[in-house]
Amino acid sequence: MSMPRTAAVVGGGIAGLACALRLAEAGVRVTVIETRRKLGGRATSFVDPRTGEVLDNCQHVLMGCCTNLLDFYARLGVDGAIEWHPVVRWANPPHAPDRMLPGRLPAPAHFTGSFLGMRLLTFAEKRAVARAMWRMLRMGTSGRARWEGRTFAEFLRETGQPGRAVQLFWSPVVVSACNLDVDEASAASAMQVFQEGFLASPDAPVMGLSAVPLVRLYDPAEQAIAAAGGTLRLGVSARALAFDGRRVSGVVTDEGMVDADVTVSAVPADRLEKLAGDALVRADRRLARLGEVGSSPIIGVHLRFPARVMDVPHLVLPGRGTQWLFDKGVGEDGSQHVHAVISGARGWMDLDEAAIAARVLEDVRWALPAARSVEPVSVRSVKEKRATFAVTPGFEAIRPRAMADGTERDGGVRNLYLAGDWTRTGWPATMEGAVRSGYLAAGAILGRPMVVPDLPPGRIARLLGAGR
Repeated sequence: MSMPRTAAVVGGGIAGLACALRLAEAGVRVTVIETRRKLGGRATSFVDPRTGEVLDNCQHVLMGCCTNLLDFYARLGVDGAIEWHPVVRWANPPHAPDRMLPGRLPAPAHFTGSFLGMRLLTFAEKRAVARAMWRMLRMGTSGRARWEGRTFAEFLRETGQPGRAVQLFWSPVVVSACNLDVDEASAASAMQVFQEGFLASPDAPVMGLSAVPLVRLYDPAEQAIAAAGGTLRLGVSARALAFDGRRVSGVVTDEGMVDADVTVSAVPADRLEKLAGDALVRADRRLARLGEVGSSPIIGVHLRFPARVMDVPHLVLPGRGTQWLFDKGVGEDGSQHVHAVISGARGWMDLDEAAIAARVLEDVRWALPAARSVEPVSVRSVKEKRATFAVTPGFEAIRPRAMADGTERDGGVRNLYLAGDWTRTGWPATMEGAVRSGYLAAGAILGRPMVVPDLPPGRIARLLGAGR
């Protein structure tokens, strides 16, 4: 296709914004259509009507290996709002939290010192974990792909992982990264977390947290898109993709038609299925299996305690229903805001707020001695029923590409592009995957690669198999 003059992007989440920003930078006049009156999709903030506080839907974490997300933040000029934490703390009461951090040894041995020093696991359990890590390192990317149709639990059994090691180490990492536990998550996706996030580079596992409400990270996107002649239409609902039997001519909205040379769908699969219509689905095989894209929920719980109960910035809770706690700051009145996160929360979704609070408080008091005699002054739970797609075994085979290539496999609607973390990005359900999808769609439209390369593995890690 020749260079388009106009583009309609349906969805103002991270994937849609990443695509729109790159198109606008290239001189394409972009219209972003977003049902909500704010940007960020599932990774945003809201004003709590009970307290007037601005709260994040859920705590989102980035890592040093999230090269495209970091590029996106840099383009928006908000990369300075990210606070970096090289140390990850694991609760281990009654002892002080264990600490995992990269040391002076080169990758893949950079975690050796801190991992051996963790009191959470026995020496035999650490040996078993090391054995599985070694196997993942040696198999590389090609070996990982052969596990795509199996669960990570099968890999753990095959490598002889003790039950306590699964419960206290493997499961907290996998459910946090993949939003599914080890017995549900694709082995290939879980392996990627360890291969690229733990083994390849000492810079990869460094954790970044936003120091401002998430919604404030996206404010510059509106200015950048408008400066390039584009428009953000917030509070406007897309009703259908207008398909004439050969091409998508634009988007039908509740405020009329938005015409465009190219259209980008950056919404979840179930939403796209409603927008597409039967004729478009028949014409484009990428859309044929949208109904098979599953989802997995996350619950975020905001607790405000009358005094400080947490003296570390974050804490992993191994073996508990709540996986993470984050210190969100102390107010002028001395009260502390603690944000708890429950990933893979399907078993929690039917609980009311009081029941969720009771479970979370039990976990908080297990991990934080200072909270054991203190009642929170407020609790606010936020359920994201479709927080991420479900990265189950075999899902990679149905993930659609950004662009139809005109072959028998994909059909021929060449001016419809797909974005979203559930599309074929090569990553699990993460903000990094969402940005990659937007960059892939923009690159397909403009005819040039836009995805930022991965962090290069260390020399020794590369020789042993990383990135192969």
